Amino acid sequence: MELRDLRAPASSVHQCNSNCDCNCNNCNHGGGTAGVGVGAGELGDICIGSASVQRMPTRADLLMEQLNASNAKKVALLLVIGFVLYHGLLNWNYGSDSCQWLLSKGRFKGDNEWQPYGCMMHKYSYTDTRRCLRYLAFFGNKNNFVFIGDRSVRLLYQRFIEQLHLPQSETDPVTNERQSEQTGDTDHDTNGSSRMQSSAAGAGVARFEDKKLQMLAQYIRAEEVSPALIDHMYQLEQEKQLSSFYVLGFTYGTLLAGNVTDEVLRQYRFNLTLLVAPIHRLVAQTSRVLWKLTERVDEEKLPPAWKLLLNDDIDRLNNVARNVFRYTDATIWESADHIANGLVDNALDGHRLSAHGQRLQVQLLWNMYCNDQMNYNDGTCCSSAEPHTSLQIVAYALFGVCITLVCGMCLRRWMLHLRGQTLYVPLQQQPPPPPTNSGSSHPHQQSSQQHQHQSTHHYQNQHQHHHALAVLITDYGTPLVALSLLGVIMGYFYLCDRTNFFMKENKYYSEFSFWIPVGYVFALGLFFTEDSRFTKVLNQDQTDELRGWILLVVLIYYMTGAQRILPIHMHIKLLISGYFFLTGYTHFTHVWQTGGSGSMFVRFFQAMFRVNFLSVLLCFCMNRPYQFYYFVPLLSFWLCIVYFVLSLPPRITAASVEANPLHYLYLVCKCIGCLGVITVLFMSEVFFERIFVTRPWKALFVTTDDDIHEWWYQWKLDRYTVTFGMIYAACFHIAHKYNVFDDNNHGNLFSRRTSISVTLLALLGVGIYTSFSFLCRNVQNCEEIHSYIVFIPIIGYIVLRNISGILRTRYSSFFAWFGRISLELFVCQYHIWLAADRHGVLVLLPGFPTLNMIITSFIFVCASHEVHRLTQILLPYAVPNDWRLVMRNLVIFLIVLIPVARSDGMF
Repeated sequence: MELRDLRAPASSVHQCNSNCDCNCNNCNHGGGTAGVGVGAGELGDICIGSASVQRMPTRADLLMEQLNASNAKKVALLLVIGFVLYHGLLNWNYGSDSCQWLLSKGRFKGDNEWQPYGCMMHKYSYTDTRRCLRYLAFFGNKNNFVFIGDRSVRLLYQRFIEQLHLPQSETDPVTNERQSEQTGDTDHDTNGSSRMQSSAAGAGVARFEDKKLQMLAQYIRAEEVSPALIDHMYQLEQEKQLSSFYVLGFTYGTLLAGNVTDEVLRQYRFNLTLLVAPIHRLVAQTSRVLWKLTERVDEEKLPPAWKLLLNDDIDRLNNVARNVFRYTDATIWESADHIANGLVDNALDGHRLSAHGQRLQVQLLWNMYCNDQMNYNDGTCCSSAEPHTSLQIVAYALFGVCITLVCGMCLRRWMLHLRGQTLYVPLQQQPPPPPTNSGSSHPHQQSSQQHQHQSTHHYQNQHQHHHALAVLITDYGTPLVALSLLGVIMGYFYLCDRTNFFMKENKYYSEFSFWIPVGYVFALGLFFTEDSRFTKVLNQDQTDELRGWILLVVLIYYMTGAQRILPIHMHIKLLISGYFFLTGYTHFTHVWQTGGSGSMFVRFFQAMFRVNFLSVLLCFCMNRPYQFYYFVPLLSFWLCIVYFVLSLPPRITAASVEANPLHYLYLVCKCIGCLGVITVLFMSEVFFERIFVTRPWKALFVTTDDDIHEWWYQWKLDRYTVTFGMIYAACFHIAHKYNVFDDNNHGNLFSRRTSISVTLLALLGVGIYTSFSFLCRNVQNCEEIHSYIVFIPIIGYIVLRNISGILRTRYSSFFAWFGRISLELFVCQYHIWLAADRHGVLVLLPGFPTLNMIITSFIFVCASHEVHRLTQILLPYAVPNDWRLVMRNLVIFLIVLIPVARSDGMF
């Protein structure tokens, strides 16, 4: 799609007529490309002006010609190369350890949640935490945590054990601290865990132990470095608790007295250096040591005893700690300090971090300790990259062979070109002769023509050189080149989502983050509207438009994580159902109008190839199950059902019902039978599972965990939708046959009074579903009712979109363009727009979330369009028009799948 094609409708572009010059006699009379002469798309062939005055394209015309999808992809490629170099330098200079990012810096998002720099943070619950420790204990790990420091470290310790000790989760840690300072106690729970605190007059130690989890957490009070603290750390070292986790943080005993002089800073630096050797020995035992900086305070809210404490003094002390531990084995926990600074206005008594801030700091600790063991999809901080499989190696090796062959072909052609050998340009690529103005006799016109002819000659010389270079490279329409380009794109997919090379961040939802992109997209869609070539209801332009805006809204929904809002969630489910409804309608309409005419078998496999090619390729290259791309298995399944029902004898078409009215009854029986089989499958989940977990097709319907419930959930949500689409298509064509409405012109479908009544009913249908989505409070109940009433708002929209002739004969070329690549957009979003299997957002430009979203969206759309183009190139080779060749290719594909199926346990 070119910008000029969106900017103006076809009727406003130059059209050829009987008076057009002979050099423009090949102008396109079709629609979207009107005004382009021989060799459409070349500026030298555009007829600009009337028949009597022809002119060469201006610089503005040249610029408009360059705003097309091909050049956009070149820009996207340059951006990708630039960001690969940028992130390569980042990883080379600062390392690729995301734990360093987690502990160093981050920012608060609009929902007041913490976003670490460049990685995703999982939100650990009580269950997640215990599962992590139980997993580590199962493999013999000792989960040992030690907190050493002042009151802020004690609060952190108490929040930390809340994740493991449910009764404590209902108690304020501030109250716990005040009570435990007065008396020591020991608590036990039914899980076999115990919590012991010594008196404040004693050693100042708190202890939490869970024997089932092999977990021990200790708090050791320390206001400053002292001989007792050094001895205590020596004792911890002698215990030789491997893989322990230490958090230290304190200043000196008289901090509240203020007066932080240079002498105090020197003494503080000397005291901290005494900890370097013990820390080094602890790290040598594969322990992790964090130094927690002193938190800033809200000086205006401080109680009288704290009034002498200044933030400037705290900053000076923290700088001393940074300088001491910078080149040691301890890690400065900078992100905890950033969290405290961001929430300083909410500090209790001006100096105690709020409960929300404490929980965020605890989440950082659990992410650092557990992420690499648990492999949560939304927790990439401190998580290793997924190991590659042998199938991935084979897939990328085959792509590498294709790329090598193409590079060899290019090199050979380049060498032949340097030797002076002729490279023949295909006839369709040769530039046409320059346009002339016959009949001009005025001297001024003749000089103008001479100048124009010279310009044209110079332009075409450059054009011939451009085509020679194009042929020199290779023919971009060959399957070998298409596979090579696919290999490059798959490499980018792998780099984005299966490695830690690029950064990833958690999704962020707010009302503005969802509705502003939706509003902006619809504003663009309305701006790029033009007259359609068709007047029929649900014509090709309309269906492309519908798929386009449905897909764009769904993409925004997934990007912002808006599934937590039930009305939005239900409307997105409605849009996805509309896509399936349209699938049933379009394929039934094709068979109804054409009768299959012997090509129904080939058309079915062409549709299956277009739907599944990219997903199957990603299953091989990204090590993901087929069910991971849930939309594609659903679409493929319902395509099989549609073609199976329609191919059952007798085959019902418009011609057959005209010849034999009894076919109407057969059609009703087919629809009722389809609904009946679906209902039987739905009523017995056991029967459903027994069918779909049967080998060898079990692998198509289960997730990585060998679980079929995801398929069951998605299937039952739209179990009737495609059949509703087929029934609607049948009713529509029958009504059209008996002239219930007229869509053969630009007028309204019905008379004025009928149109008003039908419009009100359509509005009522859409309003009923919207009201239902707001009134429903339970997701399960909402989705169950959705399955039965989904056709009401969909048909209501179709009526509203088509009842007026003005609306029916216009469409948005912007949405239609996206609709043609909607399937590629839906699948590609998993890996190169979103991240971590759609749980996060890909970050190419850290620190600028809005600009990053624009850049990643641009690259994502360009890659999807290119994948769509390459799929179209490979389609005739994979699914020829001869059914015998189709069967041959199908058998070859199944043979290739046999070793893959055996490795996955399908046989």
